[in-house]
Amino acid sequence: MRSLEMEKGRVFVLRLETGEVLHEVVERFSRENGIRNAIITAVGGIGEGSRMTVGPEMPYDDGIVPIIATLDAPHELTASGTVFPDEDGNPMMHMHGSAGREGRSVTGCLRTGVIAWLVLEVVLVELVGDGAVRKEGASGLKVLEL
Repeated sequence: MRSLEMEKGRVFVLRLETGEVLHEVVERFSRENGIRNAIITAVGGIGEGSRMTVGPEMPYDDGIVPIIATLDAPHELTASGTVFPDEDGNPMMHMHGSAGREGRSVTGCLRTGVIAWLVLEVVLVELVGDGAVRKEGASGLKVLEL
């Protein structure tokens, strides 16, 4: 385990509009507001065509191949995640959540392209400090390094 102490900074509430892509909005907002590190939560509706990574294909001895689920109708979402900079200093969101409809749910990573539908609310809590960076790891994924 590795750890890094940070302090709480500013707190923002965002309301995404129908059709906006969650990770694009969060990353653009972070860039425009000088946010390098943050905790984020999201709750609300996501639309048809939203994509979630729901696991790796098995076996993954020759590399990780993601399984992508595409939603065929609006779903309700609850999710939490983080924002940390990549090696070039760009804010990069990593968020997992669960989307449900009619008693069924899909759970996974939202970075693949989750589309706001009707009301999608995000609370972003800035973390102040340095030392956390997303770097490309042996898996080919950008993982958090402290």
